[in-house]
Order: sequence, then C-alpha cells, then structure tokens
Amino acid sequence: MVTGPKENGLSPMPVLDHLNVRLAMPDDAATIASFSAAMALETEGRRLDLDRLHLGTIALIETPARGFFIVAELEQDDRRQLLGQLMVTYEWSDWRNGVFWWVQSVYVAPAWRRRGVYRTIHDYTMALAQADPQVCGIRLYVEQDNRTAQTVYQRVGLAPSGYAVYEQDFVLARHRPAHPSSQG
Repeated sequence: MVTGPKENGLSPMPVLDHLNVRLAMPDDAATIASFSAAMALETEGRRLDLDRLHLGTIALIETPARGFFIVAELEQDDRRQLLGQLMVTYEWSDWRNGVFWWVQSVYVAPAWRRRGVYRTIHDYTMALAQADPQVCGIRLYVEQDNRTAQTVYQRVGLAPSGYAVYEQDFVLARHRPAHPSSQG
C-alpha cells in the first residue's frame, strides 16, 4: 500500500514568526500550479500547458495514493500567502521492502529565497518520512545544469546517488537536434 503523511502528532513548523509548513489543500491548487509553471520556465525553459498542469495538481491533491504537496504559508493580518512548495510521489523498493518518497516540483517564490523557507519545508518532509516506518528514504531529481538547486540539496543533507535518470516522456518530450553522424 502507498504510504503518505498521517495524523501522527506532527504539527506545522513555524518559521519567520508567522510561516507555517503544512499539507496542501484543494484551495492551494491554483498557486501550486502557478509555482510549478514558474519553476519549469526558470529551471528548464519549458512553458507548460497551464490547464493540464492545474488538472494534474488537483488530481494529486485529491488522490493521496499518488502523493501529496507540502506548502510553506505566511500568515499575516488574517491573510495567507503561499511562499513555497514541494511535491512527494512514491516508488516501491522491493530491495528495502519500503517506499521511497520522491521529492519533485520544489519551488520558493524568488522574494523568499535564502530565508530558510526551503530548509523548513525539507525538514518538515523529513520529519514526516522518518515518522512513517514504511518510508525507506527520500529521493529527488534535479536538472543536471541546476547547480544552485544541487548546492541547496547538498546543504540539507542529500547526496548525489549512483543512478542517472532515463526517460521516454510522452507529454513533454524534448526536441533534440539529430546527431551529426545520422544526417545523410
């Protein structure tokens, strides 16, 4: 069975006086989708289909078996503003008889970077994962040229794995120029 966060007594972690980290709710979907679109453009130069992205965000939030989002939220004057996000999906490991949580769609609004927002989201995610005996570890992938993100992930204790990720993407396939030796 897929494992996700449960009511396990962990409360949102406060940061910057009024910042809370919590599981995303359906009302957060529009902001999460906008953050994901901004992240794709910023890190990979990709313009995502916003309707598809919004539907995909809602599908994850409404189907915990697929994963979940964690958000950082600033509360001031009875207003709430999302500052950052992290998505978790699942991978079963037969070698470990457990589930890896895959961290994806990490984004912090530019004005809030380098202020501890991501570290707080990461720490909250790690606390949830370590409290669940079915979770055997955390994995993430990062765009190979995104040195800034790689540095951040290493600072919070993650290390490069011995694996390279290969894919065949049916939706967002990259168009690569033909190899020179294949042109006739």
